[in-house]
Amino acid sequence: MNQDATPPGEEKNQPFRVKDCSLVGISTGLRSQNLREFREALQSVPEGSIYHHFWGRFLEPHFDEPEYNNDFAAWAFHCLHEKSLAERLAVVNPTDHPDIESLRREVLDIVEERLDELEFVPWAMREDLFHFTRSQLLVFDTGRCLSNPEDLPKAVSEMSPGSVFYHFIDARRRTDDRIDDFSAWLSDFKDRHADLTRQLSAIDPYFSSLKELKEALALIFSNYFGVTGQ
Repeated sequence: MNQDATPPGEEKNQPFRVKDCSLVGISTGLRSQNLREFREALQSVPEGSIYHHFWGRFLEPHFDEPEYNNDFAAWAFHCLHEKSLAERLAVVNPTDHPDIESLRREVLDIVEERLDELEFVPWAMREDLFHFTRSQLLVFDTGRCLSNPEDLPKAVSEMSPGSVFYHFIDARRRTDDRIDDFSAWLSDFKDRHADLTRQLSAIDPYFSSLKELKEALALIFSNYFGVTGQ
């Protein structure tokens, strides 16, 4: 008898293919010097640009104050000298939104509210214009495949930042249920790892670095599968 044969009535699960990625920024041609121009551009800028200015920092680390963790908030603080606006934009969490249009609406609401409060429109210096950029994600196959969930602790501990971004953050744009690739793969094993997927869903990736995310994921997988020394 073939020991590798799939038992009757069960489908053989597909392997988890570990991917890596890098981010390439592409100009949209839209730029703003003052807050009113920023609002107008924000209304029409491609969705990919909004995604880039919230998530691009993960693969293109910035050295601004960590509390201004998206490009809009950082520009408001550093170039418009609008601390109040920067603080409001900094607490916007893209994971709270079902899609980019909902995220766009929240940012617009904050900007419009601030414009209504101000007597004068804030301007940036000519060299500090906000340039709207969109992203192109370049994806690479690492050649590594995981056959069993038990392989996850070691695999995640060895993943590059790009792999963590691709499988845990960018996956939410690609999967039908807006979940990470690990959870999507584990769902193929029916309910065997339901507790593990619940633990993964509790992680909010936005207010962490990729290094912190990798450590959190590795710890969850190691504890779940009883692995030590990862």
